[in-house]
Amino acid sequence: MKLLSRFLDCLLIFTLSFMAAVLAVAQSPRPAAVQVMDATIAELQQWMTEGKTTSKALVQAYLARIEAYDARGPQLNAIIAINPNALKEAEKLDQERATKGPRGPLHGIPIILKDNYDTANMPTTAGSLALADFIPSDDSFQVRKLREAGAVILAKSNMHELASGIITISAFGGQTRNPYDPDRNPGGSSGGTAAAIAASFAAVGMGSDTCGSIRIPASHNSLVGLRPTKGLSSIAGIVPLSTTQDVAGPLARTMADLAIVLDATIGEDPADAATRLAPGQIRPRFSEALDANALRGARLGTLTTLFGDALEDQEVARIVHAAIDEMKKQGATVVDIVIPNLTELLRDSSLIDFEFKGDLAAYLAARPAAPIRSLDEILQKGLYHGALESTFKRRNVARGRDSAEYQKALAKRKETLQAVLKVMDDQKLDALVYPTIRRKAARIGDAQSGSNCQLSASTGFPALSVPAGFTDDGLPVGIEIYGRPFADARVVALGYAFEKASPHRRPAPRAPALGMNSGGQPIAFEIIAAGGEVVPTVATRSVAKARFTFNPTTNELTYKITISDLKPDDILFANIHRGAKGQNGPVVVIVSNRGFKEISGTRLLSDADRRSLMAGNLYLSIATRRNRAGELRAQLTVPQSASR
Repeated sequence: MKLLSRFLDCLLIFTLSFMAAVLAVAQSPRPAAVQVMDATIAELQQWMTEGKTTSKALVQAYLARIEAYDARGPQLNAIIAINPNALKEAEKLDQERATKGPRGPLHGIPIILKDNYDTANMPTTAGSLALADFIPSDDSFQVRKLREAGAVILAKSNMHELASGIITISAFGGQTRNPYDPDRNPGGSSGGTAAAIAASFAAVGMGSDTCGSIRIPASHNSLVGLRPTKGLSSIAGIVPLSTTQDVAGPLARTMADLAIVLDATIGEDPADAATRLAPGQIRPRFSEALDANALRGARLGTLTTLFGDALEDQEVARIVHAAIDEMKKQGATVVDIVIPNLTELLRDSSLIDFEFKGDLAAYLAARPAAPIRSLDEILQKGLYHGALESTFKRRNVARGRDSAEYQKALAKRKETLQAVLKVMDDQKLDALVYPTIRRKAARIGDAQSGSNCQLSASTGFPALSVPAGFTDDGLPVGIEIYGRPFADARVVALGYAFEKASPHRRPAPRAPALGMNSGGQPIAFEIIAAGGEVVPTVATRSVAKARFTFNPTTNELTYKITISDLKPDDILFANIHRGAKGQNGPVVVIVSNRGFKEISGTRLLSDADRRSLMAGNLYLSIATRRNRAGELRAQLTVPQSASR
């Protein structure tokens, strides 16, 4: 009961904090509005330098987007908590800019943190009910570095509970949705961060990766995300999943933004022994390494094993192969490679089941204020989501670091590392390329398959996911670029060159710009259907008047259709088809399969049909007994100002 009371108090506190933040958005004076959707760090800095905006105004603009699209609109459910002090922190940074100048490229830039990063002024829940009101005494190492760089911690994002999955569902935060299709998962475990950054809830966000938890969400949300070489950045102050495999770092919309945050957050940390690098090993400077010509002369190995041969793998494989062909056009030499026995080497090489229980207990033991002490206590008190039950129970009884199975996994990891390096050396390769995840984002409620996360996780080598394109139904696909140890800057340079030559990212359709017709305001338009638009044309005196309203954040199409000069018994059916003007095409929305004089309703469009609507490639067709292929037709023409 005491824990439940703390949980309810926490919910009340952050509900009030969120309401206060939203109220501040409405009441605070603003400079001239700027459009933050998809804005880069460089653009935001330029606007602040020129006096077009302030850090406080940026916070307000991002909060407005969170209000419009997180709990409302497509209901992405990416944000767990708003920083109640964000506006005040931004104001102080604005004052500092005015008197001393900016600290650097992150000065005044709003950032979102995955909720497993310790924050001394906000709870750190890791998506768990057991940590609902837990406020750590200190910031994590990377959060301290971000604050020192002048970043504003805007909010904390939902994550797969205790980082234990790849679809981002938690007992504290619920299910996060994908802004490219809210019926699908955003990847995980950093899916809340990824959905938030894809929806432009902040400039950049922070995630963690134990086996794909940065890269899979990057792929599912058309973002860039690097799993750095183990030891390049600190994991101190991050709720652990497996300290041997855990790494942490940014997700961003551009490679340049990713590089800026990497430069600000990497570094040696006395609290993380892995960050003590070997003598002579130098940490990279990512922004300086960006090179639009990096693919010229690069040697890349297509790791054929990781493309998969199942039918469900083929759509992603086709897109990734096309991306590799684009790399060739930019001057890269690409060879197909096979790492002998790779599948067997990777099998049972994960350390998560062995380390999670003990590492979580050690993290909690070092924080006396934590309300729980162990995974076993979480299970005993029922403080977990049902989707995690089997995983948590398995890991609660798993044998730990002193087991023979653990030693076998360590041996496999060493063997995998050696096998990969041998092939890369023999072929003189800069990097390997393959799909980040072999299958597109699964529908919410379905299992997500196809992860290629283990190669980087088991070797500790860097791996970067970069947008490679989109499936036919508009879902993002990522290509992974895997490099040599501590060659992170080279990997990032290759990704930057690919991004510059073949920019595949496009904004999330369910979170458009605010303040425009396409930005959450319903779009209304009218059409008149007649025989002259039918293909081929039909001679008829009848017409149909139709009024439509389209909600761009929910994909809801509402209609009211009125028929003149036709009796209800004359009508066979009315549907919306996909097809360009003058061309017939398939049905995408069933309006009615019986006669009517007037009819109204609401239908949900798919994202593909949404794009067809905005492009003018949907039409209304009404069929009659005398013209069964259609007697009345008209294109659904969205006002041009709304379709931009």
